Amino acid sequence: MNKLDQLRQLKAEIALGGGQKRIDAQHASGKLTARERLDILFDKGSFVEMDVFVSHRCTNFDMADKKALGDGVVTGYGTVDGRLVFAYAQDFTVLGGSLGEYHAEKIVKVQGMALKMGAPIVGLNDSGGARIQEGVNALSGFGKIFYNNTISSGVIPQISVILGPCAGGAVYSPAITDFIFMVDKTSQMFITGPQVIKTVTGEDISAEALGGAMTHNTISGVAHFIGKDDEDTLLQVRELISYMPSNNLEKAPTYETKDNPNRLIPEFNEIIPENPNKAYDMYEIITKIADEGKIYDVMPHYAQNIITCFIRLDGNTVGVIANQPKVGAGCLDINASDKAARFIRRCDAFNIPLLTVEDVPGFLPGKDQELGGIIRHGAKMLYAYCEATVPKITMILRKAYGGAYIGMCNKELGSDLVMAWPSAQIAVMGAAGAANIVFKNEIKEASDPIAKREEKIAEYEEKFNNPYKAAEMGYVDDIIEPATARQRIISGFDMLSSKRQSLPAKKHGNIPL
Repeated sequence: MNKLDQLRQLKAEIALGGGQKRIDAQHASGKLTARERLDILFDKGSFVEMDVFVSHRCTNFDMADKKALGDGVVTGYGTVDGRLVFAYAQDFTVLGGSLGEYHAEKIVKVQGMALKMGAPIVGLNDSGGARIQEGVNALSGFGKIFYNNTISSGVIPQISVILGPCAGGAVYSPAITDFIFMVDKTSQMFITGPQVIKTVTGEDISAEALGGAMTHNTISGVAHFIGKDDEDTLLQVRELISYMPSNNLEKAPTYETKDNPNRLIPEFNEIIPENPNKAYDMYEIITKIADEGKIYDVMPHYAQNIITCFIRLDGNTVGVIANQPKVGAGCLDINASDKAARFIRRCDAFNIPLLTVEDVPGFLPGKDQELGGIIRHGAKMLYAYCEATVPKITMILRKAYGGAYIGMCNKELGSDLVMAWPSAQIAVMGAAGAANIVFKNEIKEASDPIAKREEKIAEYEEKFNNPYKAAEMGYVDDIIEPATARQRIISGFDMLSSKRQSLPAKKHGNIPL
């Protein structure tokens, strides 16, 4: 056999990973192999593998007899829609995808290259965790990966895809990255698994209930997206990349659209219910504003009282934060504040303009919220808006009360343009509550307190519970006809496209985490 044939044979063997038997087992469990996943993620034929021949150097516990070329992880680069992207994919068919010293070094190398080249990196996680035979060397490898994740944060987009088990220290790399995808019924994330929990605390819980995809998408907020299988999830990743720039020095790519930037939306003139306590679906507003009615929802299953999503306006990526009146009246609470704050900072880091669509009656009252630290969590959202230097537009549709009015990016938090619909109610609180306080004595002393209260509520609404007082004082830049919303927002972002704002020189701020 000549040397060229030997090379080809060796590469063919490496491409089989742990062998056909283990590949079949991977398929039987509803999962694709590492290389099959990379084929879906990248443009056809574009992926170039690096460090193909790297293997472990461990000699403990019979490891000297276990040759594993590639060391359980496939690393390299390719293109996604023609744009450079780096990736690593743990191979569960080789040593259970466990992370050892050189497995980690391969990941660290590709992380470093992504940072130097200013390109996104995608991590496909499917691993049994730290390789026990390698002891502290494996733990050191995790530490190097976490360090690179942190140094790269806010510089290049980092996306983690959980496609199998992810336990112990392994979960912290995804947790530091910008986005986490999980696969329904296939992937799990937890620090300690069900068996350890049962031993230590006596609690009985399944792996799916403890760390499954829906658990982390709905309850913990650890994950941002869920896919029905490997392929669906990886196609979602490709779409997400299209909304992001390659790095923090660039803007997200502009896409051609046939949607007229001057398109009017006549139904907006009637969409807000006459009854201020009646709910409507905020998604109807966002989809009608967006190019071709398309949105990319971020954390759609978590804290549904607030919506965070990407849309395009005249072909350009915009991040949207919007209250959802259909869920909890659109109140801000602990989880909604966390969700919004992280999204705002993510957009600001990657030069994505922010559109805030507001209909908020306030922060959610209650003992659980106060004891859970709503003050601290709500402050994250205020901090994130204040710190963001990207173009910021706020559109007030209906309620904008008290601290929550400020929290949804008013002028003082740095909104460049504040627009209001005629249905907007901008005040310290709702008319009924305000009348009870302001006109308390008059109502109490009236011959008919109920009638007097109704009269004073109407008086307060006429004087304050409308957008005109705020517009008179310059807190609202314009009161617009709702039908023109898309046109005015696009015009506003066009005007703001040359915005340049610098923060005072400092090492970093101290966000109330």
